[in-house]
Amino acid sequence: MVQQSAPPESAADVVIIGGGIIGASTAFHLAEAGAGSVLVVERGEEASGSSGKPIGGIRAQFSDPLNIALGQRSLEAWRAFAHRPGADIGVDCAGYLFLLGSEEEVATCERAVVVQRGLGVPSRIITPREAHELCPYIDPGSLVAAAYSPADGHALPRAAVHGYLRAARRLGVRVRTGSAVTGIEVADGKVRAVHTTAGTVRTGAVVCAAGAWSAEIGAMAGVELPVTPLRRQIAFTGPLAPAPPRIPFTIDFDSTLYFHNDRAGGLLLGFSDPLQKPGFEREFSREWLTPFRAAALRRAPALASMEVRGGWAGLYEMTPDRDALIGRAQEVDGFWYATGFSGHGFLQAPAVGEVMRDLYLGRTPFVDVGPLSAARFRDGPGTRTENHII
Repeated sequence: MVQQSAPPESAADVVIIGGGIIGASTAFHLAEAGAGSVLVVERGEEASGSSGKPIGGIRAQFSDPLNIALGQRSLEAWRAFAHRPGADIGVDCAGYLFLLGSEEEVATCERAVVVQRGLGVPSRIITPREAHELCPYIDPGSLVAAAYSPADGHALPRAAVHGYLRAARRLGVRVRTGSAVTGIEVADGKVRAVHTTAGTVRTGAVVCAAGAWSAEIGAMAGVELPVTPLRRQIAFTGPLAPAPPRIPFTIDFDSTLYFHNDRAGGLLLGFSDPLQKPGFEREFSREWLTPFRAAALRRAPALASMEVRGGWAGLYEMTPDRDALIGRAQEVDGFWYATGFSGHGFLQAPAVGEVMRDLYLGRTPFVDVGPLSAARFRDGPGTRTENHII
């Protein structure tokens, strides 16, 4: 009988679980700071999870000061990405336009604009006519007002993941794809190793950046991360004739209908279906086009009849209060997490990578992320309130 050899062992100062945008940003920032040996483990390929199929929005238009700060810091990094870390990610600062159909929505956004402008965001409330001038597809008669920031926009998520990881590799980071985590070894309350299908990695530090799969990873170490997967879908019109005008990333505040220019010469169309049930389903299905077209008829009638030539489905990583989980586990020494972004991971990724670097190195981050600790759910549903959710 031939004995099979045991999987090989290796070691790293930090093991990052997840090769998406959060893991890639964290790896780059740790390596740039000389934080020791860093290994990224990814069950599939780079950007093969949630980061492969998001909508690519980048913005600082939030209602909560902490989210605004993370968005604003990240916007600065996205605009400078061609120089640091060095890659073309197609940044288009076409702006973000929130369509407001009631006085209540206007009041909510007016309060947010005050906070945003206090933190340096050039947002403002504009009239329906001004909104129509920015985005001719919308029906100004259906609006009371709109909220707009010209500094926001969109970029290419997959290109950003590859850009971060190429730079991280140049700085010595190892990236191991096709390597699923099968267990996390904890002894005496401390992380000791990560077991994967490619072997065991001895380490004293783990960063969970596993997106929609984070609850499972946390459970391996005895850390509760309340993250639930939820399918979100987007569609593409393909090239249009005549070509669409350059428009902001446009969102209906009430229905979450959204759309923006696609680099293929058409439009990207999206909608967060409130009837979508949690789960890991990632197949694109056209049934969601029915509620999408109903929402489009109210705000942008021309979209309702546009032919859809294809689409994507990806996973949001939802938390109970739809805000991120960032911090260090209280239960297990050496376990950090950055997950649960509920659709906002890409846009906040550069700032989150900075924060994770500083938390690991014992530095004070540029913003206090204590309120985003997973511990906020221990005694109740959570205390975070963010109104600008897609």
